[in-house]
This record gives sequence, structure tokens and C-alpha cells, in this order.
Amino acid sequence: MSTRNIALVISPSRDEAKRAAHELAELLSAQGFQLFTTSDVSINGVANVKVDSLPDIEAAVALGGDGTILRAAEITLSRDIPLLGINLGHVGFMAEVQRPTIAAIGDCIIGRKYVTESRMILKYAVLRDGKEIDSGWALNEVTVERERNTMVELFVEIDSRPLSHWGCDGLICSTPTGSTAYAFSAGGPVLWPEVDALVLLPISAHALFSRPMVVSPKSEILVTIESAEGLLSADALRKLPLREGDQVLITRDSRTIKLSHVSKTLFTDRLVAKFKLPVEGWRSE
Repeated sequence: MSTRNIALVISPSRDEAKRAAHELAELLSAQGFQLFTTSDVSINGVANVKVDSLPDIEAAVALGGDGTILRAAEITLSRDIPLLGINLGHVGFMAEVQRPTIAAIGDCIIGRKYVTESRMILKYAVLRDGKEIDSGWALNEVTVERERNTMVELFVEIDSRPLSHWGCDGLICSTPTGSTAYAFSAGGPVLWPEVDALVLLPISAHALFSRPMVVSPKSEILVTIESAEGLLSADALRKLPLREGDQVLITRDSRTIKLSHVSKTLFTDRLVAKFKLPVEGWRSE
């Protein structure tokens, strides 16, 4: 029988995450699992490795908040495996609403009982003088924003047709998953994860029309930098300085993230828990 390998992605700044990792490692090691982590933490029974040195793994477990899940997504995307997000501390939008017990997490992993949702991701390509100089992907959002104090000048096209020119702090293109992250903070709409659409949102634009827009996932969004410089950011993890004339092409990626949970949770419940929405008096059938 082959060895079963699991990656743990642990928030190094949260003591609770490290304690949970210790407990989970003890449980899974006793069941014959080999455990690995790419995080800068030391956990008994867990081998520290670089991302490109990870062996074949069957799943990744993120112990922390939504930021930890974004880092774990870098591991799971290329391997097309489940990403089990365990929320610790503040309620996030990608992890469980209620923190499951270590025993329940272990049972889920041992029995491969994941409740999995396929989450859309974005891909981007950066063109300079007509040549592609960079490309990548994002689970939450791709932003083109100012790098210094002055605003960035952007010209935006959708499906090879001009949309608008904005002098602004930046432009966000988000997935439904990312609609509750940076885009939400900037005044964008909340999209349920099942909605097949993209959100396009100028940030603090000096323009008469600068509303959030919900765009077809089949569309191609082309952003041209018309100021001296700018900055591309994908999930705030992958960044690239931009200069005048650079173009950023954003489209839906054909791949998805297998975001997984111990038990099924409705997005409505996550929204209520996150913002403590007033639902007192509701009576279910």
C-alpha cells in the first residue's frame, strides 16, 4: 500500500494555527501519513520543504485565514487536488464557518470525504512592445494600480471595444471568490460563488462613470498603462512593476481551484457569520 502524503500550509503568525497543526500531525502520522509543509514553522512529524520540492500529495490543508488559503492554492492548482481550508480566528469566506474539531478534520482526510466546490480563477498576460513578458493567475483578483503617490492612468477595453479611460488609484478584476475580498472593500458587489461572472471595479476614479461592473466570464479585458508606471498584483502574492505602454490582458482561466470543506456550508451562512447580519426571528420550515 502506497504512502499517503498531505501538505499543511500553516499561518506562522497564529499560535492557534500551529497548535492545530501539531494536533493534526499527531493524528495523521499515527495513521501512516507523511506530512509536509512549505510554511516557515517547525512542527513535530512534519517535514519542511520548498514548494518545488513537494512530493506527490493528495490534498493540502490550510490552517489559518483566507490569506493562508491563497498561499495553499499555489500548491493545489498545478496538482489539481483538494484544498481544505480550516478557519482559525476571524471568520473568512473561503474556510469553514465553524471550526471543525481535529478529529473531524482527520476523519475527512483519512476517508477522503471532502465537500468540494470548483472555484473560478483568472489568468493574465503582460504585453510589452507586443511581446508577452509575464503571465500568471489569481483566485481572488488581478489589480492594476498605482505604485507611488500619483494616480495611474488606465485605458480599458472589453472584447476589443473601448470602455473608458480612468485616472484612478487602480482597477480590480475579481472572480466571485474575490468579490468578498479587495473588490468588496472598494465598494464592489458580493457575488455568490456559483455565479459565473467577473467583477470589474475602478478604484477612486476621477470620472463621471466609475461604477462596479459585472462582466461575462467569456470576455477579454485589456488594460493599457498610459501613465509613467503602475503595478500589477495577483492575489497580493504575485507582483510586477509596469511602465507606460504595457498592456495587461485578463481572462478566465480554464483551470479551477478545488476548494474543500469538512461539511457543506452555504455561502449565505458565511455572509451572515462574517458580518453578524441581523437574522434573529427567522424561522425555518
